[in-house]
Amino acid sequence: MQDAKLRLQVQDVTKTFPGVRALSAMSLRVRPGEVHALLGENGAGKSTLLKTISGVQKPDSGTVSLDGRVLTLDGPLDARRAGIAMIHQELQQVPELTVAQNMFLGRPLRRGLFTDRAQQEAKAAAVLQSLDPAIRPDAPIRTLKVAQRQIVEIGRALLENAQVIAMDEPTSSLTPSEFLRLAEVIADLSASGVSIIYVSHKMDEVFRVCSRATVMRDGQLVGELDLAETTESAVVNMMVGRTLAAATHSSFATTETVLSVRNLGSGTKVLNASFDLHRGEVLGIAGLIGAGRTELLRLVAGADRSSSGTVTLNGRRLSLRSTRSVIAAGIGLVPEERKRDGIVPQRSVVNNIALSSMSRFAPRGLIRRRALRKRATEILTGINLRPMQIDRPIRLFSGGNQQKAIIARWIAADTQVLLFDEPTRGIDIGAKAEIYALIERLAAEGRSMIVVSSELPEILRVADRVLVMRQGRIAAELGREELSEQAIVAHAIPQSAADPGLHGHTTATPHT
Repeated sequence: MQDAKLRLQVQDVTKTFPGVRALSAMSLRVRPGEVHALLGENGAGKSTLLKTISGVQKPDSGTVSLDGRVLTLDGPLDARRAGIAMIHQELQQVPELTVAQNMFLGRPLRRGLFTDRAQQEAKAAAVLQSLDPAIRPDAPIRTLKVAQRQIVEIGRALLENAQVIAMDEPTSSLTPSEFLRLAEVIADLSASGVSIIYVSHKMDEVFRVCSRATVMRDGQLVGELDLAETTESAVVNMMVGRTLAAATHSSFATTETVLSVRNLGSGTKVLNASFDLHRGEVLGIAGLIGAGRTELLRLVAGADRSSSGTVTLNGRRLSLRSTRSVIAAGIGLVPEERKRDGIVPQRSVVNNIALSSMSRFAPRGLIRRRALRKRATEILTGINLRPMQIDRPIRLFSGGNQQKAIIARWIAADTQVLLFDEPTRGIDIGAKAEIYALIERLAAEGRSMIVVSSELPEILRVADRVLVMRQGRIAAELGREELSEQAIVAHAIPQSAADPGLHGHTTATPHT
């Protein structure tokens, strides 16, 4: 029975793919004007449910209703016409077209046989005025920041009179100030009666912007919660189906210096960076976005060319002219952009693991596939790859399991220094805990790590010592006993700055 008091109602939806039941009698209820969180680990079925709601795929059984009316959705266009819009994590936009052209993509306004660009820009401007007046309808969309491009997508949905807007990981690439602006836009949409489905792994954001939540696990409904009446830990336990171990820090750092960086620089991005890394140590690097954290990591990895300075590993000065020589020396980079820079999507997990250690398994040019598969299986079993299918294309795995495979690549290569850039970005709560445990295990084995993260709780969780960067320079070094969010922020923010620019250290008014 459909409830006319609900804006969106998904009832008993089932969807099966070959060998996998992605959704099993799944239900979702969203009220008019509600900001509703859809939560679950990677692989829980959230994406499949959103694709069903937005018309991308048809369910095997079950119904999707809007304002009490059962919908027949044969494609995304049907969903948009009905009043349901989807804003993907990877925005569906044409970079060379203007803002207005993207907002009317697929349904241009015409004057006779020609597109009426003036009318499109006028209508786009009217909608954007209430969202972000600084966005010009005639600007190429490639010139906008990610946050502004998301607002353009929201504007496109409003032009189509969307009553439900689903947002998939909308803040994965946003700064805290951009998140706060998005939160304001979401609150305004909610006040106007638009319902929002909000998918995120960031629990602090969920509790700030959402009023209720639906929790999924293994394609099924686990429960529906009023967020004002529950706690973050209770939600997380529902998501993962178990109580996660308390976040404690264990140190395996020694006094033996493994890596020495001296006066390393690259133009104005990194200025005279000097530090040491010890065996078994996890060295954190924190700072504002744009402070030079990623740039410093890439210089050490040889991924970018340095203009000054030296890097010494176990007493031997490295040539930073290529990543190949740095990898051969024993340094590996786990990059920030996992899908773009970390994996070969169409290749199998085992082939991705072999990328940095092929010479070990092909000493005379012929790959010893049995030895490669045996070693990959040993490593992946130890780090709990799920599912344990090493011949499966890596693109079919969740973000957390892709990250495990990238780390496995460096374990297979016997890498002694691992450089992690945003190691848990886009990864669910349970997988985060596994990555943290894996970092500690590698430290206990005597490997050394540098971890760059915008998440202050993450830095506090894994780091033995922290370097704080500000405007390209190392502004402070904090020992474990000195670490706190307040101490990091105090060193990270220039005296004149008002925007902290650090994830995990913002405040916002929750929407109820």
